[in-house]
Amino acid sequence: MTITAEQVKQLREMTGAGMMECKKALSETAGDMTKAIEALRKSGIAKAEKRADRAASQGRIESYLHDGRIGVLIEVNCETDFVARTDDFIRLCRDLAMQAAAAGADYVRREEVPAERVEKEKEIFAAQLANEGKPANIIDKILVGKLDKFYSEVCLMEQAFIKDDKKSVGDLVKETSSKTGENIVVRRFARFRLGQD
Repeated sequence: MTITAEQVKQLREMTGAGMMECKKALSETAGDMTKAIEALRKSGIAKAEKRADRAASQGRIESYLHDGRIGVLIEVNCETDFVARTDDFIRLCRDLAMQAAAAGADYVRREEVPAERVEKEKEIFAAQLANEGKPANIIDKILVGKLDKFYSEVCLMEQAFIKDDKKSVGDLVKETSSKTGENIVVRRFARFRLGQD
């Protein structure tokens, strides 16, 4: 099957991937646009994971204010100031600030959750399950699922993205990393709510 320049252009506009990557993805999927997008996303995420070791010392600090009652400051880093000024990166920073305001995360990633808080949650979940009469041999398996749900509520990177709940915030960051070709790191954020410490 012959892949046309128009197909390559269309795929490139939809994904932000390079021309040769788009042509290769279309060739591998016999011109199926949906499968080509999926193939590019998979390879892009793999490339983003390879970039994770590269230093990200540029970026921007973004703010978001909601009705003068909730405010967020968030620092998002990338590798170069060129990427920090791109529309894709700026949009990501704004979306992340809005996410942090709306979804109320306490931490950026699960590794930041203090061990004491994790242990306390485990105790509470175990007690709830024991009170429900669950057998001891399956409590540990259920605890894993409950802890994952806990992390998805308190860790920004694991939350469902508010504009598209089919992907996580971590997926959104990886997609932008794939588009920009740079390592992107959500460094930190601060959330302020009127009348709360």
